[in-house]
Amino acid sequence: MQNSGDNAFHPSLKSVLVPLVDRFMEGTDYAAASRRAVRSDLWKFGVWFVKANSEAFDLSRITTRDCADFRDSLRRERNQSVATVNRNLVSLRRFFGWLKDNGHVSSSPVEGVKELSRQETAPKSLDRASIRKLLRESEARQDVRAVSIFSLLLYCGLRVSELVALEFRDLELSERSGWIVVRNGKGNKQRRVPVPLVARKSLESYCQTRTVADSERVFVGERGPLTTRGVRALFVKYSAITGVKVHPHLLRHCFGRGFLESNQNDLVALAALMGHESLDTTRRYVQRTPEQLEQAAERMGF
Repeated sequence: MQNSGDNAFHPSLKSVLVPLVDRFMEGTDYAAASRRAVRSDLWKFGVWFVKANSEAFDLSRITTRDCADFRDSLRRERNQSVATVNRNLVSLRRFFGWLKDNGHVSSSPVEGVKELSRQETAPKSLDRASIRKLLRESEARQDVRAVSIFSLLLYCGLRVSELVALEFRDLELSERSGWIVVRNGKGNKQRRVPVPLVARKSLESYCQTRTVADSERVFVGERGPLTTRGVRALFVKYSAITGVKVHPHLLRHCFGRGFLESNQNDLVALAALMGHESLDTTRRYVQRTPEQLEQAAERMGF
């Protein structure tokens, strides 16, 4: 959550903020990546408060003005994106909500601070030529594990954490159909995801060549079960080979947009497949990308 340099200059953060954040985190079910992000957001606020006010970190001294000025500082001085600034505010709001519920503060200074507005656009995706290039290159190299990983992310919309957690008991494959049981999705929720024929064939081909017999995990490397870091390293490798900058979550975005284009914008079905708690999250995929907006504007004529 912090580095030794910060601790040396801000002892009040270590003695006051860190223990409270630890207790706050104990009552959450955030995924590992979300936990790191929230801790980073709260530490960032603590460091900003101490420096901006030239005083020790004290919950009773935090005002709505502090929270608003912190928001503005992130945007204007650090030049952070609107999405990142708003995520910081959400982290603060949840933390102070917990502090209030547990009697550490009488009210939340974040409640009166509005998030920054932004034009909603679709998550970034890849065009068909780039996707084909990625799949073709892994097939040409007979890298059956890479083909299977790319296919499951692309055709099933799995998160990388869900992919590496897959066990053989989670696979329901037959000649005519295929399903994957995601046992620990985001928020510890379970769901079943259909596996289209293309992805099913690539998964079966990989399983037939798999040599590690003492692991229940589907995807393995030389040293045992494949980790999220191992999957990301695979993407770095193929990004360098193909010249297509790609990461695991980008293929999940490709799945979201591709599914809606092929299924008359069925948001309810997509939310179920992707494991979204709210349709507001899924609705992002209906939005137009900056490139699509630019092309639409260019088509105008008077």
